[in-house]
Amino acid sequence: MLDGMNFVITGGARGIGASAARMVASLGGRVVITDVDDVEGEQVAADIAEGGHLAKYFHCDIADAKEVASLMEFTADTLGGIDVVHNNAGIHEATISEDCSIEGMSDETWDRVMAINLRGPWLCSKYAVPYLKRSEYPSIINAGSNASFVGASGNLAYGPSKTGIVGLTRNLAVDLAKYKIRVNCYCPSNIRTRMTEDYIESSGDPGAMFNLTKTHLMPRLGEPEEVAELVCFLASRQASFVTGAIWLIDGGQLAWRGTADTIGLA
Repeated sequence: MLDGMNFVITGGARGIGASAARMVASLGGRVVITDVDDVEGEQVAADIAEGGHLAKYFHCDIADAKEVASLMEFTADTLGGIDVVHNNAGIHEATISEDCSIEGMSDETWDRVMAINLRGPWLCSKYAVPYLKRSEYPSIINAGSNASFVGASGNLAYGPSKTGIVGLTRNLAVDLAKYKIRVNCYCPSNIRTRMTEDYIESSGDPGAMFNLTKTHLMPRLGEPEEVAELVCFLASRQASFVTGAIWLIDGGQLAWRGTADTIGLA
């Protein structure tokens, strides 16, 4: 399905990024994983390589243009080119600030969220384009969110950054169409990642899981592997007529207005 295709996956040390990297390799792709967590990033790459697949790790802060340029050069040199950029890396203000209110959040927190979630995908796309132009099946896949479409409490930086990703995806799709570079975006709801599990454990609320899933028509957390399946499809030749698309993978969350108790799922 992805035989011989070369991937850059940001935020690949864990969660959706790590799952995507493993799945890409299992389907015949080659991958460079990038993150700022060197220990876990190196381990993911080593695990994939032990399975007989080509995978390398490269440290990169995607908000830094020089580091991003070096990442793309390293990937092209190591893998022989770039076919797919998976802009997966992202952060939420709650992970770097105790106060996420409009009055309490620092300017620096806002700037950092925007730098990783929106500037990062812009930079990765910008510096990958010269290599993508040489690919037979080039594409960019961006990570949006349910927060790309609806507001939520405590989301004052994350939400706008993910709304911006939808706009970036559509505009990149238009500008890069002349090079046959497809650009798509997936928008998940609550996925079983370490960040989600840490929230549930630290909340001290026995109903924390229900609070996360009560707006899902599928009353559970999504799994990283389920998102990885979508990523691999969007990267594949089977999706060759798909560009500028925004794919919900949210358990039906945005299909209705209600909570699980109103339809007997509680």
